[in-house]
Amino acid sequence: MPSCCPAKPTPETSVTHEDVSEYYGTTLTQSEDLKTNACTTAAAPPPYIRELLRTIHPDVIAKYYGCGLTIPDLLEGATVLDLGCGSGRDVYLAAQLVGPKGSVIGVDMTVEQLKVARDTQSWHAEKFGYANTEFLLGDIEKLEELNIAPNSVDVIISNCVINLCLNKEAVLAGCYRILKPGGELYFSDVYSTARVPKSLARDKVLWGECISGALYWNDFHNLSKKSGFLDPRLVEDSLITIQNKAMETKINAYSPMLKFFSATYRLFKLDDLESHCEDYGQAVVYKGTIQRSEGAFKLDGHHLIETGKVFPVCGNTWKMLHDTRFKEHFDFIGSFDRHYGIFDGCGTSLPYESAKSASGNERASSSGCC
Repeated sequence: MPSCCPAKPTPETSVTHEDVSEYYGTTLTQSEDLKTNACTTAAAPPPYIRELLRTIHPDVIAKYYGCGLTIPDLLEGATVLDLGCGSGRDVYLAAQLVGPKGSVIGVDMTVEQLKVARDTQSWHAEKFGYANTEFLLGDIEKLEELNIAPNSVDVIISNCVINLCLNKEAVLAGCYRILKPGGELYFSDVYSTARVPKSLARDKVLWGECISGALYWNDFHNLSKKSGFLDPRLVEDSLITIQNKAMETKINAYSPMLKFFSATYRLFKLDDLESHCEDYGQAVVYKGTIQRSEGAFKLDGHHLIETGKVFPVCGNTWKMLHDTRFKEHFDFIGSFDRHYGIFDGCGTSLPYESAKSASGNERASSSGCC
């Protein structure tokens, strides 16, 4: 970015790590204690997730604070890391999907939350028929201090946690370091339509409720690219309605145009991606061989790839399918020998589909990429 317009990757705040840990360790004792709907998952989980949730301990479920579904396809045998795992709900979901040959590591800095996760480990191992989970007390802004080797993790997940961090760039850089080449960070978090002002960022409750620590969406895109994730892909999003009159009034007093979104992204560790969607005349054919996605595979919000159909893709999408764990499930057409320009509609406007229905937000629009 030009030096005259520097990115501000984290809202300026007086909130501390201790404040966040206290909020999730003692202020909140169960999901019902949340004061807004920012740290809740609006959409109902798909049937297979509902089935897996039945085998998770009630104490773990009661302390779930997440804003999306952070379980991607094709996890069997994978090494998965959950950042800000809390009481372990998503760890125990992923543990059932990676199976006995995979492993799931949960990291959290809140002792009270980790105690619930650890106290139920043997209970879950008996339920699943195998033990494949580990929980580490630590700061996800300092992943290098944990016993996790570089280039060792297949998939990193996180559910409405990175917005709580004070140094978001350190989190993303740490993820890039420990992911295997071709691995991905698949996570849900909260983003804003503009940079959050100091007056809101210094509010400990708004920060704890996953609102005022949210990154402006374009700062997040730029920060991801700076950290090595060169083409962030939006999977799905929803408008956060707050549902707390006092907090809505406080936000609107600054600006009624400031909106917040829950969004799920996937960031691949692929070193040679381009900055935009470039057209090389390539296409893929999905074989329909990924469990629970037999009819079509959803890479992101712009790529729902039907089984058996020749599907044109940009160079980056081609690599996201060819140079990752998805390769064996696709046939690939074309090469990088000839370039035809940029795909129409590869823009830089607000990417969230749910923004179309945001009341009073005239700037809301979606960008179509390939």
